[in-house]
Amino acid sequence: MTEPAPPHRRPEENARHGRLAARPATPTAPGPTGLVPVPGPDREPPALVYAPAGGDGPYRLVVLLHGAGGSARQGLDLLLPLADAHRLLLLAPQATASSWDLIVEGFGRDVRRIDGLLDTLFAAYPVEGVALGGFSDGASYALSLGLTNGDLVDAVLAFSPGFAAPLVTHGRPRIFVSHGTDDRVLPVDPCSRRLVPRLRSLGHPVEYAEFTGGHEVPTPVRQRAVEWLTGPVRGR
Repeated sequence: MTEPAPPHRRPEENARHGRLAARPATPTAPGPTGLVPVPGPDREPPALVYAPAGGDGPYRLVVLLHGAGGSARQGLDLLLPLADAHRLLLLAPQATASSWDLIVEGFGRDVRRIDGLLDTLFAAYPVEGVALGGFSDGASYALSLGLTNGDLVDAVLAFSPGFAAPLVTHGRPRIFVSHGTDDRVLPVDPCSRRLVPRLRSLGHPVEYAEFTGGHEVPTPVRQRAVEWLTGPVRGR
């Protein structure tokens, strides 16, 4: 006889739907601090974890997703300079292909890998609050995965996203979106200027930061995003 599905996941929903099963728990052993490579299975590229040293209380976990053709290090660097000041536990996976599974072939391999990495972190670090963040294709994936898993993810940081395409949705995480007005890779008009109103119409609280610039994440935008993430939650 099969075990019943946990209450946070419907029986028919799994990694092929983008669903994450990992949940925060009491750590079984203290995790290392600083920059920590986490080897992937089957010789896959390692993920990177950064845990600030010192401090009391749980971390705010942010999973950071690189753009197409990028690296885990590029994902980590999105918020690394701000991690210590805001006690952010950063997890930067490496996509198993040139970009994230949803964009390449549909949810599956990367969802399972991220789920396993989350299980590892939850067993080693005290976590209060889980956010997804990313740039470009990573931002689109963060939005898609975040809307799918709003019962785990309470916030999404989407820097220059192209779209959001969840197959199922749970909860209503709050969302930060930034986009450059001169973006030539993912132009702002068909992307964020359409996406933000749609997200708001679905009931998501959205903070939108449009800036003069291209396909990039300027330092002031990163700072604003982290202050929004760690500051008081505003009403819708």
